[in-house]
Amino acid sequence: RRSGQYTMNHDHSKRTPDGASFDRSGSQDSLDELFLDDYWKELENIHETRGNNHEERVALVVKEPDEGELEEEWLKEAGLSDLFGESSGNSQEFVFLLSTLTRTQKAAVEKRVETVTQTMRKKNKQHQIPDVRDIFRLQNDSKGKVCDGSEPSTVRTKENKNETQDGTKDPKFRLGTDEQKSLLEDKPVLDTDINLEISFAEQAANLKDSSVGKIWKGGGGDTLLPNFRLPKDKTGTTKIGDLAPQDMKKVYSLALIELTALYDILGTEFKQQKAVKIKTKDSGLFGVPLSILLEQDQKKVPGTKIPLIFQKLIAQIEKATLGTEGLLRIPGVATRVKSLCQELEAKFYEGTFNWENVKQHDAASLLKLFIRELPQPLLTVEYLKAFQNVQNLPTKKQQLQALNLLVLLLPEANRDTLKALLEFLQRVIDHRDKNKMTLNNVAMVMAPNLFTFHGFGSKAIEQSEFVMAAGTANVMRFMIRYQKILWTIPKFIVNQVRKQNTESQKKEKKDKAMKKLLKKMAYDREKHEKQEKTPNDADVPQGVIRVQALHLSKVSMAIQLTEELKAGDIVARFLSQKSGNLQTLKREEVFLYEIGGNIGERCLDDDTYMKDLYQLNPNAEWVIKTKQS
Repeated sequence: RRSGQYTMNHDHSKRTPDGASFDRSGSQDSLDELFLDDYWKELENIHETRGNNHEERVALVVKEPDEGELEEEWLKEAGLSDLFGESSGNSQEFVFLLSTLTRTQKAAVEKRVETVTQTMRKKNKQHQIPDVRDIFRLQNDSKGKVCDGSEPSTVRTKENKNETQDGTKDPKFRLGTDEQKSLLEDKPVLDTDINLEISFAEQAANLKDSSVGKIWKGGGGDTLLPNFRLPKDKTGTTKIGDLAPQDMKKVYSLALIELTALYDILGTEFKQQKAVKIKTKDSGLFGVPLSILLEQDQKKVPGTKIPLIFQKLIAQIEKATLGTEGLLRIPGVATRVKSLCQELEAKFYEGTFNWENVKQHDAASLLKLFIRELPQPLLTVEYLKAFQNVQNLPTKKQQLQALNLLVLLLPEANRDTLKALLEFLQRVIDHRDKNKMTLNNVAMVMAPNLFTFHGFGSKAIEQSEFVMAAGTANVMRFMIRYQKILWTIPKFIVNQVRKQNTESQKKEKKDKAMKKLLKKMAYDREKHEKQEKTPNDADVPQGVIRVQALHLSKVSMAIQLTEELKAGDIVARFLSQKSGNLQTLKREEVFLYEIGGNIGERCLDDDTYMKDLYQLNPNAEWVIKTKQS
């Protein structure tokens, strides 16, 4: 078996219940063997397509990291590179990050620092190597507290039970107190609520320590997936795309640390793969990196986030009815698909390609080909294996939590394209009565296209192909079924971002006190002059917020906060004024934003209770705008 190729000698006796000779372990029991038949057929189709493509592809080389290299890379990715090198211990940014971590997150960082430290000592590198125990003292010295860095494995001890997980007692940013933990433990065993307020790794540690864990075991479980749901949060649900880029960078670091902590607690290996850079096409459609494709596309359609060819192929499939039987499962004619592929390369950007000639099954095959031909997998080289390993986590809830964190780790272009794909797949499943494509069918057909990446070859598949098939199809089912949950940023991570911003602001205030004072004096003078002109904008009394619409309307409103007032109510009030550009916009285009204070910028969902959010961030400004403005 060569790199990038999969032997297709599965005869039907191996695939049918009568003669199944595969090792039955893991999550494959949850999926009917008939559905697995779809997986093998799809793999055969992929193999045939590759066979027909005479141009030899350069397989992406995945480098096996040296000892300690993986951990050093991990610390850089997590925003903790300042722990080493000349600036070791000097940067405040990583101190702010460390100060917000939960116990399980700290343990994950300590474990990696320890490995890098030992490796450096072996190699005798001229780095200033910090003692692991000192790292977490840095942010506590000023407070007179010391985290017990010497016992990273002790996630919860009798002595530290009264502190919050991040070692502080600030109720605004509570990441998981005893009270919350006991609430977590008291919930029914089969509760399908996803708790976003407490760190997932802390929940896993709690579950592991209690008898509840034994009942929850079961990996893939039944074919039927639970109806997981997100309980309503009074301060609003934060979706990917709601936060400013500077806060999303912090979310990325925290998600990586949290995912690593979760895998550590559950005893599952988490290793980022590393791709060796290879020469890729710098123009065209198929086999072109997503970043280059989007660069090309944004010249034609400014602001586009999903490759135009990808959007057009989905539109072409949907142009005919989605009720077509066997949609996605029945392949297009291989020679015709190859010819269409070449024609698209030549004519797509010129606008001379004739879409009328493209049959639905051919368009579906081209869509799958586009995903497979990406020089790096849609789920990225770094995290493809971690996505696969989700199937090894003990409970469905933990599998979902891990996927949520992995989605947060994807680059924006990959995440946006994946979202468009999953939304399309759900629309196909919505027509299952006619097209006979259930969630299981679609997952089985799509899994080989996302997971059997040509660059990894057979080395990446350490399990039997049967386990690989069932496992990746299970992950595919999760991604399709729970996509709305997966695109949510957990509240505990948003709270950690708020806390980092608060700490950072405190430092800035000390450093720039005089500068700030002068600015404030100038601002107060300006404000005073404005107030003389517009007496309506007098100082806002307690319990009242001032909301502006900036570019959309000259009107600003002083709004009294009540227990029941929601963000959607404020937007509705502004729209009812029918002033400025507001009257030209549709309701679904306009949002209320929380700006500044302890967050960069956050788009609020309509069900956010404003009084609760105001208490969380009293220094924010409140602005009505569209997502583009």
